Parts: sequence; structure tokens; C-alpha cells
Amino acid sequence: MQYHQAVRIGQERARKSQMTLFSHAGFAMLTLTVKRSQGTFVPVGEKELVSIAQKPEGWIAVIVDEEGFAKAQSKALSEEEAKEILRKATSAGIPEYTGQVRLV
Repeated sequence: MQYHQAVRIGQERARKSQMTLFSHAGFAMLTLTVKRSQGTFVPVGEKELVSIAQKPEGWIAVIVDEEGFAKAQSKALSEEEAKEILRKATSAGIPEYTGQVRLV
């Protein structure tokens, strides 16, 4: 797959995840659209899983693919606000991701 094809497909998947997270958090931005796999760029995965992660500026809620690559994230929140978004998303049927979240 050529890089620009991977970006286009990845953007579509990340935008879908952005809208999913937006419906639970009220704000969401794209994070990653491509990832490296076996030395080549590929689009982020199709699956949507939800998790939270801590960053220096606070906690974020994220939608990740099956490998933990973040496709969409909330703004920085308190830990309790991030956990509430996680609860809302899992209650809506989005599986929780318990592995390491990859933000870059």
C-alpha cells in the first residue's frame, strides 16, 4: 500500500473514531492516522476500543485500534472526568482497551 493510500484510509477511520468519542466526551480530536508495521506505513485499524491515558497536562479519553494506536482523543481532563467518559463509552457498547495506549 502506498503511503498516501494509507493516510486516506487512516483518516477515514480516525474521523469515525473522532465522532464516536465526540458523542461521549463533547470534544475529540484526531490523533494518529497511520502506523508502522513491518517497516511500512499502514492505516490505523478499524476496531474501536476505548481507554484512558495520563499525559503531563492531565488525563485523556482515547479511542484506539486493536494494537492500542490512538485514533482520537479528548482534551486534557481530570482523572475522574476521563473515567466518566470511559464508563459512558463502555456502557454504550465500546469495548475497553486495557493494554498500553500508543499516542505517537
